[in-house]
Amino acid sequence: MLCFQLIQVRRKIILVGIFYQFRNLKIILNKNKNYIFTYRRLRRAIGYLGLALPVLLIGLSFIPFFKTAVQPSISDYYYTNLRDIFTGTLAAVGLFMISYKGHDNPSILKNDQLLTNIAGIMAVGVALIPVTPGGASRYVLTLIPYQISWLGWLHYGFAALLFGIFALLAINVFTIGQNEAEDIPTSRLNENNIYRFCGSAILVLIILIPISENFRLFRYSTLILEALALFFFGTAWLIKGRALGDEGKIGEKLYRERN
Repeated sequence: MLCFQLIQVRRKIILVGIFYQFRNLKIILNKNKNYIFTYRRLRRAIGYLGLALPVLLIGLSFIPFFKTAVQPSISDYYYTNLRDIFTGTLAAVGLFMISYKGHDNPSILKNDQLLTNIAGIMAVGVALIPVTPGGASRYVLTLIPYQISWLGWLHYGFAALLFGIFALLAINVFTIGQNEAEDIPTSRLNENNIYRFCGSAILVLIILIPISENFRLFRYSTLILEALALFFFGTAWLIKGRALGDEGKIGEKLYRERN
């Protein structure tokens, strides 16, 4: 009788142990799932801000209420009534990038966390350090004196490094770790192809921007090239954040997944 009771107690202890292990596993899985969704929301926020910046600045320039003409470049909006949108959006992108905890990698060129931190600092730098105004005659209040000519070059340096890291993230980092299901063929719309295309386009545009500045290729050439670079940047981050979803055909075509 005593032996039978001991066996029953042992079974109950084992069942309780299994129950708690299962519950702990479920909690861990839920936490991981929440982390994944949080990262995706953050990526989408960064992507939407990148797309929204040129659209807002250029779009609002056509509304007489804001008393702002279309500027030669996005940076020139610093000296207009739309400055708050310019600096606020860039500062938000910078803070999101810094708070984004990416994956470490022995290779600096593939270190997600390091690159996003540097990009975040560069974005804040572009927002706070103004470009040298093109013949502005009126007095403008700025946090950092724009009369110091070398600060304009520092602004361009931050902007170039920022776009360079955007390209590097798309080409080198976003293409790491895709699920490669053997039974799902790789589509031309595969996310890695999109990331490489967006990153390569940003690099080409980075080269064209200073050329357009010097040779005035066409009216608003710098503004258009910068807007296109931001479009490709935003697109890469939105795809990485699965803004279009990942179920059905979209999941198969973009991510080689069946969800």
